[in-house]
Amino acid sequence: MPVNFTPATPDQLLPVAGVTLGVAEAGIKKAERKDLTVIALDEGARVAGVFTKNRFCAAPVLVCKEHLASGQSIRALVVNTGNANAGTGEDGLARTRKTCAELAALLGCEAGQVLPFSTGVIMEPLPVDKIVAGLPACVADLKAENWHNAAQAIMTTDIVHKAISRQVDIGGATVTITGIAKGSGMIHPNMATMLGYVATDAKLGQDLVEAALRHAADRSFNRITVDGDTSTNDSFMLIATGKADMPEITHANSAEFEAFRDALTEVAAHLAQAIVRDGEGATKFITVEVNGGGDGEECAKVAYAIARSPLVKTAFFASDPNLGRIQAAIGYAGIDDLDVSKVQLYLGDVLVSENGGRAASYREEDGQRVMKEPEIRVRVELNRGRASTTVWTCDFSYDYVRINADYRS
Repeated sequence: MPVNFTPATPDQLLPVAGVTLGVAEAGIKKAERKDLTVIALDEGARVAGVFTKNRFCAAPVLVCKEHLASGQSIRALVVNTGNANAGTGEDGLARTRKTCAELAALLGCEAGQVLPFSTGVIMEPLPVDKIVAGLPACVADLKAENWHNAAQAIMTTDIVHKAISRQVDIGGATVTITGIAKGSGMIHPNMATMLGYVATDAKLGQDLVEAALRHAADRSFNRITVDGDTSTNDSFMLIATGKADMPEITHANSAEFEAFRDALTEVAAHLAQAIVRDGEGATKFITVEVNGGGDGEECAKVAYAIARSPLVKTAFFASDPNLGRIQAAIGYAGIDDLDVSKVQLYLGDVLVSENGGRAASYREEDGQRVMKEPEIRVRVELNRGRASTTVWTCDFSYDYVRINADYRS
């Protein structure tokens, strides 16, 4: 089961004015499972997205970018699981565009106003006929309180659904933020790693929707890793319907924007951490904190060197304080002028190494005590500047190999 994570219940997920959701069982990969989702938006909603930088990005990612760049108002999103429609060339693009056109016809909008998303097996043809056949059921199911079903319908190897709602007071108005995400494996950032959809009724200019999304992504989905593999389909979307009873937020340096941005980041961080807690086969949730860097980039280099190391992650699974593996990862992270004599490594509250070697106070039983916990903090003090960053990861277990060896079965 996911590490210290309880999924939201339907009553904990708040509707967002201007958004309805519908799900269906289209049989895309397996029968009798929710695998197709439509998110319909009222006219006037503002939408922004960040996407994978994988050069083999999926056909729906390319079409999403194209439709967003066209400047048309977005009226719907459509998400299928069971097939990624990635590595499928021109045929994959044609199938994605057919999906958009068919949904647009059902909703009475243009194909360019539909954003498509897919997740599942790479390099297999998208069963577009099954999707098209399932779309009317999605449209018939559209309702504002359907977030829980939608969170389940976008899952692939996830054990549990990921969803959250928050409300924040902005200038005396209550603003709602509700989001869902899916992800469990092939998790490593080069944007935001998974599929994620967050909607709010806040009134924001388009530029501020984009700014808030980037801020949140960089502090959440861009700070997680399960296995070091960046997906072909990663997409993180923010929908702002503008239905809240409030003046439009127009300035990025305003208290109102900062309040919204921080609440959005809290929602995104919850979803991102939920992905790590539900990492394929995960038994430990690990926070890697790097402080005292010359800049954020070198802090991130060190944090990810630790967080994605198979040797470090398997040691955490075994609760084996083979902590020289962490020290080695710091050393190969790519800071060429790193003075290792100044580096301090902590495991939880235990000082492990300093002055280039094992700390005089360190005892292996102390390291093992921390390693046995389901949640572990690794802290590195570089002592070369004032920058810092935090990354979340999980361990590698036997189940990770089993899940991915049997993925297409």
